[in-house]
Amino acid sequence: MNRQTADVVVLGLGAMGAATLFQLASRGADVLGVDQFHPPHDLGSSHGETRVTRLGVAEGPALAPLVRRSHEIWKELEGRTGESLFGQVGFLAISSEPPQPGATDYVERTLAVARRSGTRHELIDTAEARRRYPWLNVAEGDRVYFEPEGGYLHPEACVGAQLRLAVAAGARLALDRRVGAITPRGDHVEIATGEGTIRAGRVVVSAGAWAGRLLGPHVSALLRPTREILHWYPLEPSAPAAWQQAPVYIWSYGHSPEEGFYGFPARDGAVKLAHGEKTRTVDPDDFDRSSEEAESRAFHARSIEGRLKGLRLDETRRRTCLYTVSPDGGFIIDRWPESERVLIVSPCSGHGFKHSAAIGEAVSQQLLDGASRIDLSSFALDRFSHVPASGAGLGS
Repeated sequence: MNRQTADVVVLGLGAMGAATLFQLASRGADVLGVDQFHPPHDLGSSHGETRVTRLGVAEGPALAPLVRRSHEIWKELEGRTGESLFGQVGFLAISSEPPQPGATDYVERTLAVARRSGTRHELIDTAEARRRYPWLNVAEGDRVYFEPEGGYLHPEACVGAQLRLAVAAGARLALDRRVGAITPRGDHVEIATGEGTIRAGRVVVSAGAWAGRLLGPHVSALLRPTREILHWYPLEPSAPAAWQQAPVYIWSYGHSPEEGFYGFPARDGAVKLAHGEKTRTVDPDDFDRSSEEAESRAFHARSIEGRLKGLRLDETRRRTCLYTVSPDGGFIIDRWPESERVLIVSPCSGHGFKHSAAIGEAVSQQLLDGASRIDLSSFALDRFSHVPASGAGLGS
């Protein structure tokens, strides 16, 4: 049976894995990337043409340094490859949430991070929002935040560019290879695949929705894969021309996961919208990837109607994708409790792509230098009380 060896093996080459592989290879590491598919692909979480990126990350201030550094890396990658990876068109946050005791609205949470991180932004009154964005139907009392440095990423292009640069720097790839088990062996880790065993000095598990089955019950209990749908709505002939120059946007109109949506400028005559509700748990190896027009109509009726102008309901298209959600909606980046040689870099909880370039860099620094420049301690496993501590959390 075939046997391969590498100082570092990266399992899963989506957003986090491709970034980690690229950063390790760029520093001369002996690194092998393994994926059960042939990335970039549309079977996981790193596809769908566009992903929102924003510096005002309402999910928490620990993420702000990651997204800011990621913006720098995306631009560096564009310079190296000549490819378009980052459309810096700006970002709108909109809140029309009813008051709720003890809760702050989405704009307020975004503002708090923007102010703390020194992100350029402005609050726009409803009249000005209607003037600038005639496709937007904001009401009196809605709050509107604008950030000029936000925008969108092209996920397939970002993954592909980093993998090509990694290979050019000396990384090896083992694609279309499914991993069956990870077994610590004292001074190394064995990775069992259908094509043979891989011997690794250290392992990065960035397998997204498939990470749970490799990492044992304590960790898999934290990882909940969910089915999400991306929708594309054609523009009406009378749609405002400003759709073509729109920023990206997130609109929260309630306090439950279903009461909000995000979207993008019009591209090729259609507008992409989604809501990332994270409620439909699935088995990533056995779920229905198809979708029906009725789902696009229901989403439009629930979330879009009366808020965005100029969209048609006929000839919509859809794609499904997977999120992998932790109990608190945060990332998990930490040593595996069963081996100090294995680093978990998953899940993204549905909001990781924008941070992935910097996470790849930080993980490479952790592996090669013993510490990362950006503090990763907020993503440790010990915040979940029933998971044994690894004894080696990742600090700054």
